[in-house]
Amino acid sequence: MSRSRRQFLTGLAASGAIAANPLLAHAAAVVFDSSADLALFGVPQNQGKLDIKIGYSAIAWNDQDARAIDDLSTLGFPGIQLRANAPHDFPDPHALRDLLAQRHLTFVALSSGTAPIDPSARQSTIDTHLANAKYLHEAGGSYLQIVAASSKGKTFSPEDYKYEGQLLTEIAQKVADFGIQTSLHNHMGTMAQTPQGLDAILDAADPKYVQLELDTAHYLQGGGDPASAVHQYAKQLLFLHLKDVKDAPTHNGYEFVELGRGRLDFPAVFTALKSIHFRGWGIIELDGEHTGAVRTPIESAQISKQYLAKQGIRV
Repeated sequence: MSRSRRQFLTGLAASGAIAANPLLAHAAAVVFDSSADLALFGVPQNQGKLDIKIGYSAIAWNDQDARAIDDLSTLGFPGIQLRANAPHDFPDPHALRDLLAQRHLTFVALSSGTAPIDPSARQSTIDTHLANAKYLHEAGGSYLQIVAASSKGKTFSPEDYKYEGQLLTEIAQKVADFGIQTSLHNHMGTMAQTPQGLDAILDAADPKYVQLELDTAHYLQGGGDPASAVHQYAKQLLFLHLKDVKDAPTHNGYEFVELGRGRLDFPAVFTALKSIHFRGWGIIELDGEHTGAVRTPIESAQISKQYLAKQGIRV
């Protein structure tokens, strides 16, 4: 639903017109029965005092989301990001909403998959993200994360970047009807891997609909400076993945690690966030490149939590 439509119905409710018209009453019920967090719609993320809330991604638990929910609740994290397996693991989104409420966890974001450059798959891609947005809305979540098309074995033309930006815009416009905001996740191995690729996609997308989920480690590994990116995308920065990375003898030459154990300059990132008056979520993530099998996911989460506390950022 567009912002103008919500504002229109809000005005009608205040004037008493909805109560006198059953059709308007039905429409209003669709709007105001929303369990999604609409508080940030239309409110700039870069105004006011710095207010960063720290959540954690369930990806480190390898699709054992119930365990991730319990562990993160135990550690006192207030928010969680889940992956696209959630609708399969929790077929009833209301049950997931209730479980998260019991564990005092906000459903910040859902990883919804990719947006491939394939005109023959365009509609199925849109349908997939729309279904995920509906689930996210009903489960009480807020943000839909989308990863750009894979870059494996490919080179991209200006028309490809334009296609990707326009596809993301179309998806974001449709999922907004559920009160869900769409974010592009910069990611290694995709056409948004480098700062230049990310710029090209966002330049082709409508900034009113497509926001940025800045992943600090992917941006650094892709050749950029995350603190500079915070400034560059201040008006389009929806939320962040707080992630660290170090050089390692892996197949791709790097490894994601707990915060403070890599080469990322987090003090500079937090200084940048403070300077733009960021208000929103920072989701700690430790995903598949991490090879530290000697530690459990909850132990790694504790390490990152302690590091943030030393930086004056408390969970």
